[in-house]
Amino acid sequence: MDNYLAGNSPPPPPPRPKWRKVAYGGMQIGYDDNYTDETFLEEMVMNANVVRRDLLKVMKDSVSISQYLCIVALVVLVWFHTLQSSLDESSLLLLDLSLLALGFLVLLLTEEKMLSLRLLLRYVINITFFTTGLYVLAPVYQTLTRSISSDSIWAVTVSLLLLHLFLHDYSGSTIRAPGALKSPSLTSCISVNASVVASVFVASRLPSRGHVFAVMLFSLQVFLFAPLVAYCIKKFSFGLHLGFSFALMGLTLYSVYALHRLFFVLFLVLVVVVNVVCPYWLIRMQEYKFEINGPWDEAKLCFDITD
Repeated sequence: MDNYLAGNSPPPPPPRPKWRKVAYGGMQIGYDDNYTDETFLEEMVMNANVVRRDLLKVMKDSVSISQYLCIVALVVLVWFHTLQSSLDESSLLLLDLSLLALGFLVLLLTEEKMLSLRLLLRYVINITFFTTGLYVLAPVYQTLTRSISSDSIWAVTVSLLLLHLFLHDYSGSTIRAPGALKSPSLTSCISVNASVVASVFVASRLPSRGHVFAVMLFSLQVFLFAPLVAYCIKKFSFGLHLGFSFALMGLTLYSVYALHRLFFVLFLVLVVVVNVVCPYWLIRMQEYKFEINGPWDEAKLCFDITD
């Protein structure tokens, strides 16, 4: 203190320690908690994870959506003709057997490994139990919604079909092959359940037990196994997948045109929007995508935690 009075300057403060970029260790002396040095923005990267998409590739990928829209439209057409008594029980059962045999044939031809006799026997037993239980429960389905008005049934059925289409897994199949590692997602399971309930509501308006059994068998075959068959075709050959999809679109458009021209125009517009307009919008919106990445991002695992 005597030195200060004599005019001597106070000793300089100790030098501030150099700031270190560390995640742990507490607050560094002489720096704010949110302090960053001049190198903070040097690691900034813009649009690092943005995928540049090709219009033709996006249009090819959108074919899967149109394909399933056609499948659901054909199911609705079968429901309509059955309710109008245009299709009898024998025709429906013949259609069910044909679809079942065709589906098995596609699975056999597109499977990379030959199916064993044991697995085929397992399939036959499961299908036998499935059809037997469905036939036994047909009278229950027929009288399940007897006390509910038809307007309510059709409104709920349409809502369930829209929910089914909205939550459907268009990239794969909810029904997995034996030994598959990946389980179906929750949304795809909800989608399948919505389609099953919609089928039950439609079947409850049919006149006989045979009609109920045939329609329920047809609906469950399509909603449960048609995505699996389509996925196997796509996995086996993408060209075959495109050919099958366009043939299905042609059949659906012809069937809808035979029903009503207005429905044909609406469905044609829907197919064009899904296959052409939406991919074009997606490509155009990619130009305005702006993503910033840097050291402030959360850490991401670079490995599968299930391994």
